[in-house]
Amino acid sequence: MSHYETPGSVRIRTDDGNEWRFDAIQNAARFYDYNRSNAVAFACEDVDQLVAAATRVLERDDLTREQRREIAETLSTRAVSFDLESSVLVTTKGEFES
Repeated sequence: MSHYETPGSVRIRTDDGNEWRFDAIQNAARFYDYNRSNAVAFACEDVDQLVAAATRVLERDDLTREQRREIAETLSTRAVSFDLESSVLVTTKGEFES
């Protein structure tokens, strides 16, 4: 299948240690007030925009290093972390524990 072809459905495994995924999907559905499929799609689209926005905030010249460090710590999650160097470094974590 070409990456330009859209499959009829996509499966998300929620067994064998991945049970947390179902809870995350349910939480997204409640947050967005949509069905699970739409909620997953919205969350996937939003994460790119949120990381880009957070990076722009962390790169602002009017923030102290301590303010940047606090913001980075607050916005970091188990899947995305913001590290400060002379520039902002965004790291996505591959497979992670639930």
